[in-house]
Amino acid sequence: MGINILWDQQAPEGIELPVARMIAMILGRETGLVEYPFLIDGYDRNRNQHDAQTILDRLQDTLTRRYEISGPLLLVTCKDLYVNGCDFVFGLARPTSGVAVVSTARFGNGYYGRKPDDTDLIDRAAKEGAHELGHLLGLGHCGNPECVMFRPRTLDELDRKRKMLCPACREALALGIEN
Repeated sequence: MGINILWDQQAPEGIELPVARMIAMILGRETGLVEYPFLIDGYDRNRNQHDAQTILDRLQDTLTRRYEISGPLLLVTCKDLYVNGCDFVFGLARPTSGVAVVSTARFGNGYYGRKPDDTDLIDRAAKEGAHELGHLLGLGHCGNPECVMFRPRTLDELDRKRKMLCPACREALALGIEN
């Protein structure tokens, strides 16, 4: 089963292939970049953020049904995301529908007043993309802070993760069971 990655037109350019290749390496699955017209909605002007659930609704309704995309679908966007009850989320997956979204808004060093570095941006986008896709492939959150399936709540926790699954998650993915 191939993994489909849709890159929002406003998301950082030039890092699509490195991110897709890194995700393929982490998950051991073939990835492909797909292009479809897609409107990012769910904007909340009071928060200056986009509702990740609303984006997943649109992604599910528009792309998976209209274009009959088979296999997991990850949207990479530059829009800052939230879900009710959280100040922000790096990404969100909906395993029952096979769709996920990741935001690069907080992946760039510039957001934190640090020196911009595309290597950090690529690394973070790949790890979080692989994390959300892992959910679509049946994996749950992992307690190992170095595993890509660990749920990061801060940039430091995201950076601490390695670009790999821990042995337990790798085995669960190979067996096709939830850990």
